[in-house]
Amino acid sequence: MATNDVPGGGDRFGRRSGFSLWPAHRKNRVRTAVIGIVLVGYAWAAGATEPFSTISLVFVLIPGVILAAIAVAWPPHRIPPPEKLDTTGMFYWVIAVAALFEWEASAWKDDSLPWHPSLTDLINPLLGPHIVKSAAILLWIMVGWALVRR
Repeated sequence: MATNDVPGGGDRFGRRSGFSLWPAHRKNRVRTAVIGIVLVGYAWAAGATEPFSTISLVFVLIPGVILAAIAVAWPPHRIPPPEKLDTTGMFYWVIAVAALFEWEASAWKDDSLPWHPSLTDLINPLLGPHIVKSAAILLWIMVGWALVRR
């Protein structure tokens, strides 16, 4: 949403600061492969848990605590805030988020009847299969890592 350019030149594919798409050293490739295998296994195990159970809560809290600890212990180099924001672009996002909240709130108020399902009621059947749930958990962890390293 910033209108001025971000300094650095870290926007080329595979040339971002903090993460290289193709690690140069064999040690880095092995470490990246091990981390990837552990994350996929963790997501697979977390996807197998019963929703809204204590075990699933623990599976959600562990990556959150680890990412929070990394963010506090090793804060990344921050880019400076923009001098001016694009208010038009910002309001497009605000309107979209407000519409989603209104959809959920009105569906909750109407007890989510079949003629007015909530977004949650529409997405829950999609997240039913184990592999889809595991992929969503892995994506959630990777987005959290991207936000921590920003």
